[in-house]
Amino acid sequence: MDFKLEATAPGTAARAGLITTDHGEIRTPIFMPVGTVGSVKAVHQRELREDVKAQIILGNTYHLYLRPGIEILEKAGGLHKFNGWDRPILTDSGGFQVFSLSANRKLTEEGAWFRSHIDGSKHLFTPEKVVDIERSIGADIMMALDECPPGTAERSYARKSLDLTHRWLARGWKRYKETEGKYGYSQAYFPIVQGVTYPDLRRESAKFVADLGADGNAIGGLAVGEPAEVMYEMIEVVNDILPADRPRYLMGVGTPANILEAIDRGVDMMDCVMPTRNGRNGMLFTRHGIMNMRNRKWADDFSPLQEDGPSYVDTAYTKAYVRHLFIADEILAMQIASIHNLAFYLWLVEEARRHIMAGDFSSWKREMLECVTRRL
Repeated sequence: MDFKLEATAPGTAARAGLITTDHGEIRTPIFMPVGTVGSVKAVHQRELREDVKAQIILGNTYHLYLRPGIEILEKAGGLHKFNGWDRPILTDSGGFQVFSLSANRKLTEEGAWFRSHIDGSKHLFTPEKVVDIERSIGADIMMALDECPPGTAERSYARKSLDLTHRWLARGWKRYKETEGKYGYSQAYFPIVQGVTYPDLRRESAKFVADLGADGNAIGGLAVGEPAEVMYEMIEVVNDILPADRPRYLMGVGTPANILEAIDRGVDMMDCVMPTRNGRNGMLFTRHGIMNMRNRKWADDFSPLQEDGPSYVDTAYTKAYVRHLFIADEILAMQIASIHNLAFYLWLVEEARRHIMAGDFSSWKREMLECVTRRL
């Protein structure tokens, strides 16, 4: 994997770059749609490519390991062949999913024991095993196994958790370096910075991660309960240390405003289930503000969903019709909303990139923040 820094925005840490993988290029800053089980919910691959204009999507190691299972993925020739997506894929290590199963998991020095949410069967994720699983999945970018503490964790717990994450990272990095991909193309491995909301722990973790010299680095453990202002502070602390010549990935973030603020602070890559999950519940994000499509105000509004929107669904359907679909609990409503929101998120980061390149990112961001946070 290669990363080329193309431009920076005056007065900010915002930057535009180009990531090159064996499955294609990724223009940064970039938002990555989440395809947890190898599928972005309610969206066809053709729509992702042609309408959403996604450049990279995510899969999740925990879910893919449990179903369809590694044997099936290997027989298929990896996730790209299995799901028909021919562009880059990133796989999360499954750490967040394992640690969200607080009643059904146990952490040890060896790794994380957990019970499947599907059938209750018992499994162990070690740093080494996660690397092996991600090799079998075949993602272009693989994430290290870490522990993701809550944003309100006490310092004593944060300290203990960070030490374990670093020990796991050293083992995972070793396994990555001594193995190769199974399908004839290269795979990058991103370590993850943790440390909750304690600046000194974040700095220590960022230094530990930076010293590995990985192809890219991730910031985890944010947007998990802490105030947004604290999250932004932690991003600044970490990005002051992470190398500028490698992509920086902020995991699990977030709202359009979060994305703009993260880009301002030097983040290159982001992902979140918000555009699809909130979309399926009737929340649409637009460049003019946020629409709740269940509101009665849209019942007789026959104007396009978003006349100046980036997706074909924005002009193909009216607000009144989309509201009707949500009230009638029609699956098409969820499809339209998911496509719209994802296309908007990809438009937003592409516009951010364009303004970074043009040198007027700061003024554009200020105006856009006022728009995207407005309730329509």
